[in-house]
Amino acid sequence: MSRTNFEQLLEAGVHFGHLKRKWNPAMKPYIFMEKNGIHIIDLHKTVAKIDEAAEALKQIAKSGRKVLFVATKKQARDIIAEKVGAINMPYVVERWPGGMLTNFPTIRKAVKKMTSLDKMMNDPVFNSLSKRERLQISRQREKLNKTLGSIVDLTRLPSAMFVFDVTKEHIAVKEANRLSIPVFGVVDTNSNPSNIDYVIPANDDASKSIELITDVMTAAIKEGLEERKNEKLDEVENKEKKAAAPKAKKGSARAAKNAAEEPAAEAAETAEAAESAETEA
Repeated sequence: MSRTNFEQLLEAGVHFGHLKRKWNPAMKPYIFMEKNGIHIIDLHKTVAKIDEAAEALKQIAKSGRKVLFVATKKQARDIIAEKVGAINMPYVVERWPGGMLTNFPTIRKAVKKMTSLDKMMNDPVFNSLSKRERLQISRQREKLNKTLGSIVDLTRLPSAMFVFDVTKEHIAVKEANRLSIPVFGVVDTNSNPSNIDYVIPANDDASKSIELITDVMTAAIKEGLEERKNEKLDEVENKEKKAAAPKAKKGSARAAKNAAEEPAAEAAETAEAAESAETEA
């Protein structure tokens, strides 16, 4: 069963591409027709590509790996921050910090600095600093949080990247390509899909289109996380059963031994009683 259907995509305006004069010829396989100078995306292909991408993301989440979402365009920021933040996946909705992936250790240092500033601000000594010093520290913390706050939990390189508007986020895509990190991308008719591993042909400007695709992808990741959680619970239960099994075996062996010894003990008692009766006689 598909995660979306033609009608849902149509209603969200996913089919609207860019003006014909702005198109990228590499997107030809995903274009259905041209109407009033605007390219119309083939939604049947979009449905299939959404399913393919969602299933791949589900498997990544199920294996306990992270997916980094990138969407710095205005109409996508709030949607990504809310929906991706709800499933505890990292995201970038402010300016892409150059070298975030290719120079990841430096980014991690900046994140650690932000954490140390947090500790400093919670320390009673912080209040004894001058007003100017406190203001400088607070501003520095705010600046770091704006850029890196959403990737605090990203302690290692992500296993995949999901991008809205691959043309705008070309630097992020290039870094991911260089490190062989799979790229999932919402690709409009003006973009080049050649360096995207999982192409989703769709309108990357309309907020309804962005929201619908984000909902589907986050739902798939949530499914993967739930399955991972259930598998871990099953593992714990199986371990507990295995640990309890030897004890149960030991108990049943002891019972069998006692059962075997009882008739012998009874026979010995009977013989002893008969012997004492003879002696008395």
